[in-house]
Amino acid sequence: LEGLNKMSMSKSSNTYNRMNWEDAEFPILCETCLGNNPYLRMMKERYGGECKICNRPFTIFRWCPGRNMRYKRTEVCQTCSKLKNVCQTCLLDLEYGLPVQVRDYALGVKDDIPKTGANKDFFIQAAQREIDKSDGTTLAGPLAELVDQRPNELLNKLARTNPYYDRNRPHICSFWVKGECRRGEECPYRHEKPTDPDDPLSVQNIRDRYYGSKDPVADKLLNKAKALPVLKPPEDKTITTIYLGNIGDDNVITEDDIKNYFYQFGEIRSIVILSEKGCGFVQFTTREAAELASEKTFGKLMIKGRRITVRWAPPPGLQIPPRFAPPPPLIHHRPVFPLNVPRLRPPREPKIPDRFPIYYPSQDPYHLASKDLGD
Repeated sequence: LEGLNKMSMSKSSNTYNRMNWEDAEFPILCETCLGNNPYLRMMKERYGGECKICNRPFTIFRWCPGRNMRYKRTEVCQTCSKLKNVCQTCLLDLEYGLPVQVRDYALGVKDDIPKTGANKDFFIQAAQREIDKSDGTTLAGPLAELVDQRPNELLNKLARTNPYYDRNRPHICSFWVKGECRRGEECPYRHEKPTDPDDPLSVQNIRDRYYGSKDPVADKLLNKAKALPVLKPPEDKTITTIYLGNIGDDNVITEDDIKNYFYQFGEIRSIVILSEKGCGFVQFTTREAAELASEKTFGKLMIKGRRITVRWAPPPGLQIPPRFAPPPPLIHHRPVFPLNVPRLRPPREPKIPDRFPIYYPSQDPYHLASKDLGD
């Protein structure tokens, strides 16, 4: 019995109910939440709040991202942030700036993190020990188990590459909307009317954002992804040429750059660049290689930082049909014969005399006064 009591009270076996509080020196934030102020002053409070996901005390940070912006703070601990690779404040992916639901859908990741009870506590503690053993730069959780680490096409299309600082603006003043705000210019909230009170984006839950379920922002992005245009191959199987637009006339993109990128899809027959028109053509030897190239590069081709337009090129000599069909012929029309009308000389203009006859004395330029009454 004494051995069992010692084992139950040992340090290694009594970690299930132990409070492992987090103490960090700097938060894990995205560029948008950090703001555009280079002289940022950040306030730190050790164990100042509990994580919204695991309910453990952690060190919170509070700061103002810029002028006329609202104060922001960290909402989840760094362990939960590293498990999903998200920002501690907005809970968006740190690499693509997208919700967790969109990222997991594109990568095919299944969320198996426990959400409630002792299973969640045990999972968080086990994940914390694994993170402490690593150097802090490797991914944790389900993302670390991905085998295919190649860039994802859907994520590259939907990714927000530039920071969106308008997200840090103050919220709309609800008292001002009701006409009851008495603060005036001293009110820290925005005095604007909401665009749509019934907008589903106005109701968001931080736990749904983290676990990737019932997120209205993610649903909007996924619907946008489904509506993206698709490049359909032409019915003529002899067409094996791809059109490349927006190459530019500055000779920045050369033939070798295009060849080094497109050779992965198949054997290339010829490459033509029209610098004066800013476009080019890539012809493959097989139709399968051309279809693979158009599918993999449509809407996402970047060469030397320039987005290239990809289309199917029509075969040489193909005339594009007119937009409108010609009018139908007349029914029971009669032939119209030309009229033989003799040509007539145009009438001569009458000659203008040198001096008009004067009908009134007032028309005489040599008459300086009115007509004499004696005349």
